[in-house]
Parts: sequence; C-alpha cells; structure tokens
Amino acid sequence: MTVPQPFNAPHGGLTPRAAARAYSAALLGLCVLDALWLGWLGADLYRVLQPWLGPVRWGPAALFYLGYPAGVVALCVVPRPATTGGAAWRGAVLGLMAYGAYNLSNLATLRDWPLGLSVTDLLWGTGLTATLAALADRALGRRRSSQEQ
Repeated sequence: MTVPQPFNAPHGGLTPRAAARAYSAALLGLCVLDALWLGWLGADLYRVLQPWLGPVRWGPAALFYLGYPAGVVALCVVPRPATTGGAAWRGAVLGLMAYGAYNLSNLATLRDWPLGLSVTDLLWGTGLTATLAALADRALGRRRSSQEQ
C-alpha cells in the first residue's frame, strides 16, 4: 500500500512511525498544557462564561483533543521545516487562525462576549499551537546535515 503525500517519506514527508511520534508529542503537550491553562492558570478568566456554559460534552471535546494535534502535525511539521523555529512559526500562524475563528465568531455573534477574554484566548491559542508544533518537530529527532544527505 502506498501512503499518500505528504506522508510518504521519500518526498520530504514522514514515515508512519515518525508521524505517530510527532502526533503523540503534540497530543501529550496539548493535554498537559491545556489542563494547566483551563484548570489553574486561566481558570478565573473563563468564569465570566458561566452564562453560556453547560456541562462538558465529552464527545466534541474528544474530537478536538484528538484532531487538533493531527492538524498541527499535518500543517506545521509535514513537510519537515528546516528548523524547529520554522515549525513553531507555522504553529503560531495555525493557532492564530484556529483560535481567531472561534473568538472572532463569538465576538461577532454573541451579545456581551468579553473582548478581553477573546484577546487572551487568541494569544493562548497562538502560543499553545506554536509550542505543540515545536514539540512535534523535536519528537522527530535531529535533522540530517547536508553532508549526510
């Protein structure tokens, strides 16, 4: 079976094993960092959302937590950037767009949605996704030098 681009390694992609390592690093990073943010560091910030919040629906939450790291790997690490900083930059752009879509949509459509919350959440998502991309890239190990290629 041929693995479609961008995941076939001869064309600058990742082997399935490498993709699994990168995904696992991004998934673990997302779970740990978001738990710290939502449960401790940013917990007070989100209390203003009480009028809009109900109980957590675990199905959609699981889809996000399983899917977002796959998107980070596919869009930020494949094909492999020249540096970990390059992966982080791609992650920052992805995070800005993804968290921006959520926060700007809320600002546009929900009465009394707090601007400060959106700005903080947008900054969080940008930094979080940059970090996940860097973790996924680092999980792949060192790059080959031009002399080894």
